[in-house]
Amino acid sequence: MSKWRRLMAMPCAGDALAALAGALAALAFAPVSWWPLGIFGLTALFLLWRDQSPARAAWRGLLFGFGYFGVGVSWVYVAIHDFGHTGIPLAVLLTTLFVGILTPFPALAGYLAARFQNLSSPQRWLLILPAAWVLAEWLRGWVLTGFPWLTLGHSLIDTPLSGFAPIVGVYGVTLLAGMMAGLLAMAITETGRARFVALIIIPAVFAGGAALQTLRWTEPSGEPFSVALVQGNIPQDTKWRPELVQHTLDVYAGLTRQHWGARLIVWPEAAVTQFYHEVADGYLAALAREARTHNTSVVLGIPVREPGTRRYYNSLVSLDEPTGFYHKRHLVPFGDYVPFAEALRGLIRFFDLPMSGFSPGPERQPPLVAAGQVLAPTVCYEDIFGSEVITALPAASLLVNVTNNAWYGDSFAPHQHLEMARWRALETGRDLLRATTNGVSAVIDARGQIQGRTRQFETTVLTGRVQPHRGATPYVLAGNIPALAVSLAMLLAGAWRLRRARLK
Repeated sequence: MSKWRRLMAMPCAGDALAALAGALAALAFAPVSWWPLGIFGLTALFLLWRDQSPARAAWRGLLFGFGYFGVGVSWVYVAIHDFGHTGIPLAVLLTTLFVGILTPFPALAGYLAARFQNLSSPQRWLLILPAAWVLAEWLRGWVLTGFPWLTLGHSLIDTPLSGFAPIVGVYGVTLLAGMMAGLLAMAITETGRARFVALIIIPAVFAGGAALQTLRWTEPSGEPFSVALVQGNIPQDTKWRPELVQHTLDVYAGLTRQHWGARLIVWPEAAVTQFYHEVADGYLAALAREARTHNTSVVLGIPVREPGTRRYYNSLVSLDEPTGFYHKRHLVPFGDYVPFAEALRGLIRFFDLPMSGFSPGPERQPPLVAAGQVLAPTVCYEDIFGSEVITALPAASLLVNVTNNAWYGDSFAPHQHLEMARWRALETGRDLLRATTNGVSAVIDARGQIQGRTRQFETTVLTGRVQPHRGATPYVLAGNIPALAVSLAMLLAGAWRLRRARLK
């Protein structure tokens, strides 16, 4: 028995290694961006699942998840404690509970993988384990409205594997990453021809991704034009105070008037801290008139109340004629709204945050048009759901995301969010404008590369140029279906082979 397998026979040692592998794998994502750790961490987990019972494999998947999410989404504590004004013990408890909600998904992958132990090693490493991981990731992005944060493929934006993104999206690249992990596990555990084949396939897949990066799936539409992204840097803990509303309005208007030369100016999520109807006839009407005299379009984040009802939306408004609206569809639990509000509100201050009673916008909305372009708008973390971004395509020529990252202070969250935003540009073949309250704002090209970005915690305006595009990538046309169908087919093929072996 090898040293590795002897170590795996020690349950406590293997369990500890699973948690450590998860914690290290989380460092594959921004801002650390040590991307090999994601694949190496998954390789370690695959090895730790080897020859384990379904229960033990699920337990190790759970421990991997605690390390992975405990490090990767530790920023939840900042939102709860620093801005939700919750005491340290309760903030730690709530953060731990949130992490605990995410850990069953890698546990499910481990349980599924262990059910196929009787298959040959190559079939397990290359079919079952990667497929189980991807399907568990997809479920995490769907169950309870979904939370696809730390999907493994997102960490690979600056690698050759990102060349596959316009074809199969982030889940397809996650599947490839899982297969790379399986090939590494084969190289470690197998001998002879199997090890040789594994070591040959790995660089071949990376080379294929590099070749795909040279392809262009969409084409320019019209001429590039100038843009300005306004980062007001209004402190989160004071922005909703009534006595500071006028100060906020003055900051954004003042910064905007310095950049009337831009064809399109974008303000971040909830930049205006009054309802649309309260400022429409005065402040916004004057701003719109001034913008038109300079041939400039302004798109801004503002809450919009539905006339005659108590419903209100987290919205984007284009001040062009006619005025255009986009109401956020995918709301953030405990941010945009409080689930079970009647029972939870009043228990702790975190459940009573300002403007935490938004309603979701309708699934079908008129196109948002500004600067003569049809935009694909997203508000806050809507842009981490690739399947939702593509619903506005191929009609839209530009992506626009506005967000409020001030909730998370100087943590991993703003950098991880920017990393995922880059993926949406790459998957769709569209330039992306990303305006945030206090950073990181960015202009991202259709290849997912950052053309300009702001620093955090600065009052500034990011200027740049964008190129509208037309056409559709394969991912825009098919979404996540091919990656999920292939993953499911891999599991079904494994189940069929296992059943045949049992019948012999």
